[in-house]
Amino acid sequence: MLIPFFTTLRDHRVPVSMKEWLHLMEAMDRDVAGGRVEDFYHLSRAVLVKDEKHYDRFDQAFAKAFKGVESVGPGDEISAAIPDDWLRLLNEKFLTDEEKAQIEALGGFDKLMETLRQRLEEQEGRHEGGNRWIGTGGTSPFGHGGYNPEGVRIGGPGRHGRAVKVWEKREYRNLDDTVELGTRNIKVALRRLRRFAREGAAEELDMDGTIDGTARQGWLDIRMRPERRNTIKVLMFLDIGGSMDAHVKLCEELFSAARTEFKNLEFFYFHNCLYEGVWKDNRRRHAERIPTWDLIHKYPGDWRAVFVGDASMSPYEVTMPGGSVEHWNEEAGAVWMRRAREQWSKSAWLNPVAERYWGYTPSTGMLRELMDERMFPLTLDGLDQAMRALTR
Repeated sequence: MLIPFFTTLRDHRVPVSMKEWLHLMEAMDRDVAGGRVEDFYHLSRAVLVKDEKHYDRFDQAFAKAFKGVESVGPGDEISAAIPDDWLRLLNEKFLTDEEKAQIEALGGFDKLMETLRQRLEEQEGRHEGGNRWIGTGGTSPFGHGGYNPEGVRIGGPGRHGRAVKVWEKREYRNLDDTVELGTRNIKVALRRLRRFAREGAAEELDMDGTIDGTARQGWLDIRMRPERRNTIKVLMFLDIGGSMDAHVKLCEELFSAARTEFKNLEFFYFHNCLYEGVWKDNRRRHAERIPTWDLIHKYPGDWRAVFVGDASMSPYEVTMPGGSVEHWNEEAGAVWMRRAREQWSKSAWLNPVAERYWGYTPSTGMLRELMDERMFPLTLDGLDQAMRALTR
């Protein structure tokens, strides 16, 4: 049973090494997971999966390898093959609320599994529409297509969501590194961009220093130290309006996560391409602009610059004076992008549009070239690559 699980993980592109697999086998030999498939699921995921972005692939592989299996390991009494015709749904049983209310649970997982073993020993053929045998469309706790408040679904799709064991539920779907980010994992990706140091006032208790000083002095010697903070400084330029309206929610999530992860974060808005002015408040974008030259003079080269935008615009907005759709720009957007790159060499562009569509927009290729190919899709994998690029 376990060897096909290993090959299934490889087929689903979960990077499992032989060393990790041997660790799992060692844990199984020591009966760490017992015989329950839930425990084996959590154990194998903890041992075999090194990165959260692979959780969804692991769930798919596990569901495929252990579909219908209720226990794992030696002495498994429920691994007997159940003929397909026992589980073939010939018709569905539709129950009234009164009938459902009359169905009683068998009394917990252990009792449920004990009863399943007995039914496997006693049942000799297919059953449909009943309340005892393994089959379909009835009120038995074993099978599918029927109803029982505490059942074990064996084969077929679920209908009521009441089965004790359903492995097709993919709770980590948005952690796949090929899909757009969600709030639950943006912070994880941003944490790659960290450089900690202790700066400022000594306001945090130094436990190790206090213990050492007390032991040496012979009396309580309380010592304090500055808080350990992430010293990375980030400038974030956010494209706003126009085609970016479709990506507002994703950009809000990214911005919120960045505010949490980076204590030294400054943000500014622009439209389509960077020009001679940016702004902090979109309601006063025309009245209170900040000259881009001021930013270049104020923030030194040790700041990281992150541009967020879909890079979708007329090529003239990048290459020509006066190309902006909002105002008359004296210099082309490409000129200002080069100046920004010269000032903040550690910079990256995050694009919320899927990478496979970049080739359809000429301006995307232009900005990608201006960024020295440092344009990344706004996915978990793309954000991970961007953070790595900003550390180099």
